[in-house]
Amino acid sequence: MKQVIVIPARYASVRLPGKPLVDIAGKPMIQRVYEQAIKAGMDDTVVATDDERIEACLNELGYPVIMTSPDHQSGTDRLAEVVSKLGLNTDDVVINVQGDEPLIPVSVVKQVAELLVNNQQASMATLSTPITDVESLQNPNVVKVVSDQNGKALYFSRAPIPWHRDSRNHTNDTKLQDYPYQRHIGIYAYRAGFLKSFSSWPPCQLEQVESLEQLRALWHGHEIQISQACELVPEGIDTQEDLEVVRQYYQHQ
Repeated sequence: MKQVIVIPARYASVRLPGKPLVDIAGKPMIQRVYEQAIKAGMDDTVVATDDERIEACLNELGYPVIMTSPDHQSGTDRLAEVVSKLGLNTDDVVINVQGDEPLIPVSVVKQVAELLVNNQQASMATLSTPITDVESLQNPNVVKVVSDQNGKALYFSRAPIPWHRDSRNHTNDTKLQDYPYQRHIGIYAYRAGFLKSFSSWPPCQLEQVESLEQLRALWHGHEIQISQACELVPEGIDTQEDLEVVRQYYQHQ
């Protein structure tokens, strides 16, 4: 069973155009992400992109890059194309590390891979972290997840879930003490064979309503194993402000 990290990298970004190639302390972001990812020691690590500028950058660095179709509707569909191009076996594990997370902890990358390897009935694995403030609970950009007693995801939502019946608007911090609300972290491990099936399914209604593609897997009856991240995961880079925070971090290393 091979374990392969795939780093999707798209040039287009509404809030931060050309994001994968922005400079972070003398290196483009995608180089920072790749160099962090390979520390996990998986069998292979590749970048998947649909942009020739990103491809040229990686070729110059001597890092493996796979060109994918610009027509994919989701990042998961892009991963499915990579699975085919790499000729991966059905039971191989594909770890998706986002291309805008240069500070992703190596321990977390290893954790999500091991979570899938150790739960053979699951098609996917992912991680979460506790929500400790009401602002995050109410923020639709913070994806919430609930799971069962065995660590199987039940549902993902942009809304506060579960909904505390006795709270009028979830503005009371004490409600956070009544239930361990969980924030979903966007790192995944997939079985290669499952990715091929996933890409053949049209988006489901729940996925379209919530704009969360992992709901497509639950819709089709597949199990997603989830666990709390073993280490704090820094936010990815979505805005210029996020970029400046990460630049400051590297300047002090």
